[in-house]
Amino acid sequence: QVQLVESGGGLVPAGGSLRLSCAVSGGVVSSHTVGWFRQVPGKEREFVSVISWSGNRLHYADSVKGRFTISRDNAANTVYLQMSSLEPDDTGVYYCGAPRRRFWFDESYYTAGMYDDWGQGTQVTVSS
Repeated sequence: QVQLVESGGGLVPAGGSLRLSCAVSGGVVSSHTVGWFRQVPGKEREFVSVISWSGNRLHYADSVKGRFTISRDNAANTVYLQMSSLEPDDTGVYYCGAPRRRFWFDESYYTAGMYDDWGQGTQVTVSS
């Protein structure tokens, strides 16, 4: 089982920036694909971004392209989500997730069902 812990959320005005962190244990980020999703009450978990285990596949939801950047630090075993030009619609609880299978990436990366393990989430609130 992969353990993930998110941090870095908070309250920020529209146009501001935040960097979220996803600290991984029980696995290494160079072996596991890690994805970011977000969720608001009453809605399903929504794909935001993913970085493949190899690091050479990066994908973003259309709504965040050009504003968010996913990256990772292998030495720190952490995946980051740099969020800029934040909008009120970016508000939600942000989760990082990982499949347990190592060295695996699938074209269903945008679906929550591909991920086996999740962190507890970090709240991001963007005020207008």
